[in-house]
Amino acid sequence: MRKKEARVPAKAEPTRLHWPFEGVEKRFEDFIRRPFSLAGPAWWPGLREAGSEIAPSIDIYEEGDDVVVKAELPGMKKENIEVDLTDDTITISGEKKKEEKIERKGYYRHERSYGSFARSFSLPSEVRTDEAKAEFKDGVLEIRIPKTEEAKKKVKKVTIH
Repeated sequence: MRKKEARVPAKAEPTRLHWPFEGVEKRFEDFIRRPFSLAGPAWWPGLREAGSEIAPSIDIYEEGDDVVVKAELPGMKKENIEVDLTDDTITISGEKKKEEKIERKGYYRHERSYGSFARSFSLPSEVRTDEAKAEFKDGVLEIRIPKTEEAKKKVKKVTIH
């Protein structure tokens, strides 16, 4: 005789009705919240979304007697980048236009992508804006701004308890 196997009743999960347009509604809601999310930053490598605009990664730090600002701007030309500097704020803006056209026998492709950005930051210390220097190399913009003499003297030691 065969041994009878003990059967465990299957766990019943409540069934969920699927609305046929659920995916479309979700994409539409995402688009309304972030209009450029569908174009994503994927069409412009190295850039990320900041709200609904395309924005490059930017680092700001102090190195010696300078405030250094580095921005990753892959594929851009220095002619399309603008840097504005005030006593306590730096603004980096730019525009990228790319057009690619390929024609071969039985094959045709024409793509365009455009994007612009503007980012402003407060500088961490007082600087001499008239002595700022910028260099653009291999898609990285580096701006060095010397600190004022007063800012150099404002170093404070903090006691750790």
